[in-house]
Amino acid sequence: MRAAFPDFRLGNVLATSFTGTLSERHGDAVERIPTPHRFADWLAVNGLAVDSCTPAQLDRARELREAIHAAATAAALQDALPAAAVRVINDCSAQGRAAAVLTPDGKRRWQLGSASCVADALGVIAADAISIIAGERDGKLALCASPTCRAAFFDTSRNRTRKWCDMNTCGNRQKKARFHASRRKTPGSAE
Repeated sequence: MRAAFPDFRLGNVLATSFTGTLSERHGDAVERIPTPHRFADWLAVNGLAVDSCTPAQLDRARELREAIHAAATAAALQDALPAAAVRVINDCSAQGRAAAVLTPDGKRRWQLGSASCVADALGVIAADAISIIAGERDGKLALCASPTCRAAFFDTSRNRTRKWCDMNTCGNRQKKARFHASRRKTPGSAE
């Protein structure tokens, strides 16, 4: 029987979904890719299937994840991008050999090279990060309003006023906390 792993938190933006593989960064951190196999699972779910992943490749993936998180956080706060993070993102982007291909239904799909597929997948993730951090896509980088999360996410809502990285987790948790706090303040409320 396989060990139980936390569910993936999937979004519409590859790079910020990837940074979400480590959640609750300012609370009890949840690592969603604790093993090389689990990282390969995450890649497959995101259309970047690889044959295998080594522990060293997982370490490189985590390095890229943290670099994207640092750069996206700086961009969301309109701070200078950390040089070390930019270097890691650029290195991963340059090392990948994936190609964008058009599917018959008019969608873009990534085709990974045959040799080092994990490096190719990391290159795709890094290229996605570059496009959102550089402001090439319609939306804006923001930070989750949850004090324990503070994940960077790409806000494509109409008014660009989204507060939570994920409404079903962080947003719901914060709404419940506010509700319970208001019930405690109301005299005579039953709990």
